[in-house]
Amino acid sequence: MKKVILKGLIGLSFSELAYAADNLTLDEVVVTATRTPQQLESVIADITVINREEILRAGQSTFIELLQAQQGIEISSNGGAGKTSSVFLRGTNPGQVVVLIDGLRVSSATAGTTTFENIPLAQIDRIEILRGPATSLYGQDAIGGVIQIFTKKGEGKPQFYAGLGYGSYHTLTADAGVNGAYQDTKFSLTASSSDSDGFSALKTHYNIDKDRDSYRNLSVSGSISQQLTEGHEVGLQIFNSEGHSNYDSGINTYKNYVNLSQLSYGLFSKNQFTKYWKSTARIGEGIDDQYNKLDANSSVKYKTKQTQFSWQNDISLPVGSMTLMYDRLEQKIISDTPFEKTTRNTDGFLVGYLADVGPHSVQTTLRTDHSSQFGTNNTGGIGYGYKITPNWRVTGSYGKAFRAPTFNDLYFAYVYGGVVYPSNNPNLQAEKSENIEASLRYQDTLQTANLTLYHNNIHNFITLDSSFLPINVNAEIEGISIGASRRLDEWVLKGSADIQSPRNTGNDNLLVRRANRHASINLSRDWENWHLAAELIASSARYNDPDNQVRLAGYGLLNLTADYKVNREWNLQARINNVLNKDYALAYGSTAIDGNFGTTSYSVPYNTPGSNLFVSIRYTPGK
Repeated sequence: MKKVILKGLIGLSFSELAYAADNLTLDEVVVTATRTPQQLESVIADITVINREEILRAGQSTFIELLQAQQGIEISSNGGAGKTSSVFLRGTNPGQVVVLIDGLRVSSATAGTTTFENIPLAQIDRIEILRGPATSLYGQDAIGGVIQIFTKKGEGKPQFYAGLGYGSYHTLTADAGVNGAYQDTKFSLTASSSDSDGFSALKTHYNIDKDRDSYRNLSVSGSISQQLTEGHEVGLQIFNSEGHSNYDSGINTYKNYVNLSQLSYGLFSKNQFTKYWKSTARIGEGIDDQYNKLDANSSVKYKTKQTQFSWQNDISLPVGSMTLMYDRLEQKIISDTPFEKTTRNTDGFLVGYLADVGPHSVQTTLRTDHSSQFGTNNTGGIGYGYKITPNWRVTGSYGKAFRAPTFNDLYFAYVYGGVVYPSNNPNLQAEKSENIEASLRYQDTLQTANLTLYHNNIHNFITLDSSFLPINVNAEIEGISIGASRRLDEWVLKGSADIQSPRNTGNDNLLVRRANRHASINLSRDWENWHLAAELIASSARYNDPDNQVRLAGYGLLNLTADYKVNREWNLQARINNVLNKDYALAYGSTAIDGNFGTTSYSVPYNTPGSNLFVSIRYTPGK
C-alpha cells in the first residue's frame, strides 16, 4: 500500500482503520503473481494478501494456524506447536508448493517440504499466497502455487516495537524490534522467542509417550539497504529461526526431540539503468538443518543448502512490459544417512510479458529449466483478464508446471538398530502438470467476491504405495474456490469455501489428508476502541492413507478474538481457540505395542489443542 496513506492511518480508531483498510485494497500492490509490482485489481492469477494488520488482529500463536483460515488451504499437524506440519494448496502435495522468505527458498531438498512449524509469526510483515501453477515464474516445484513471506523492512522515522504474550499450555512469547530509515539508509531488526510446554503429540490409550511434548524457538530477522544514487540501491537481508521440539515416536518411551534450524541470507542490487530498464540481481542461500534424536543410541541429521542466484531485467515497452530473467539453484544435502547423490543444479531462463490495455489484461510466461539430474523441462503460462464494468472482471489462464523427485524419493533408506529399510524409488519420473482455470471477481469499497473454477492434471504424481514406497501415478484435482467479504457499518463479514475433488485417477481414491469440502468464515465488529471477531473453520472428512482405509472425521472449530486499543501506542488482545473444545484430528500416526505374540502396530491420531486461551500486549508507537 502507498506509504503516504499508511502514515496517515496511525492513531485512527479500530472502526476508522478497518474502513480505511477496505478502501485501500483497490490500490494494493503485489509482486508474487508476476515477479514485478502490480496493483491487486489488475492481477490475473488467483492470489491472497495477508498484511501486518491482519496478522496482528488474527491473534494466532502459530503461522500454520493463520494459513488454515485462508482460501484454498488445508493443513495437517503431528501434534501441536513445533510438530511436523504440512500445507495443501488447492489439493496439491505439500512439496508442490514453493515457499519463499524474502525471495529465497528455505525448504528441505530431502523431504521436499518447508518447516512451517518453525517459522514464527512475529517475524512476518506480509504474506502473499499465489494459487495455481507458477513453475514458469519460480522454477521447479510450484505445481500448486507459491507462498511468499516478507519480513519487516525499514522505512520512515526509526521506531521501536515490542510484544509479550502468555496462554494455555504455559505458552510464553516475546518479540521486539526496531526499523526505520536515516537519510539514504533503511534498516530493520526483529528478535522473537516462544516457549510452550505443549501436550502429548500422540493420542493413545497405551502408556507410551503420554508426556507433554514441548517446543521452544528463538529467531531473528534483519535487513539493511543503502541508496547509492537515485534509482540504485544495494542491500543485505537475513532470517534465522532455531527451534527445539519434543515429539512422540510411538515405538518407545524415550523423550524424542528434533532440533530445527532455518537460515536464509542474501545480497541484492536494484538498478534503474535507464528510464525503460530496471535490473535486480540477488544472490543468497537458504539452509534447512534438522537433527533428530530417535532414541538414546540413535540420531540422524539432514541438512539442505540451496544456493540461489537470480538476475531479473524489467523492460518497459510502448505497450506493456517484458521480463527477462536468469536464475540458478544449487542444491546440496549433508546427512549421516547415505545418499547415492547429494547435489544437483538447475539453470532457468524466463521470458515474460505483461500488459494492461484499457479493460484488457494479458500475462504470458515461457521458461526453460536445465537440470543436472532431470534434463530440460519447458513450462509456460498464458492469462487474460477483461474488466466488464469498473467492478466486475473475468479472467482465464492456462499453465504448465513440473517438480523433480526429492533426494528422499530417489535414494532414502531408513536405518534403525543397524537394519536398513529401503524407502525410495530411483526410477521415479518428474511430476508434470497442466492447469486451466477461470475466475469471476467483484470489488468495490464495501465488498469483494471471487469465484474460481480450476482443473489440474498431474502426470507422474508421486505418492506412497501400500508398502510406503514412493511411486508415480496420475492425479486429477478439480474444484471451485469461492471467497467474499462485506462491510456494513461497524460489521465485517468475510469467508471462503472450497469444493474440490483431489483424486488418484488410477483408483479414484482421495489424496491423503485432503477433503472434498473445507471453509472458513469470520465475523467482526469495531466499536470505539474495541475489535471483536468470531471465526469458524470447518472441513469434511479426509483419509490418512492412500488406500482410504484410515478415516479422519470432519470437524468445525470456533475461535474468538477481542482487541482493545488502550491508546495509540498500546494494544491488548485475547484469543480463545476451539471454544467448543472440539475433539478432532488432522493426522494419524502409529503406536507399536510389544505383547505376548510379538509387536503390534496401531494407527492412532495425533492430538490437537482443546479449548485454549492466549493473551498478549503490544507496544507500537506512531511514527
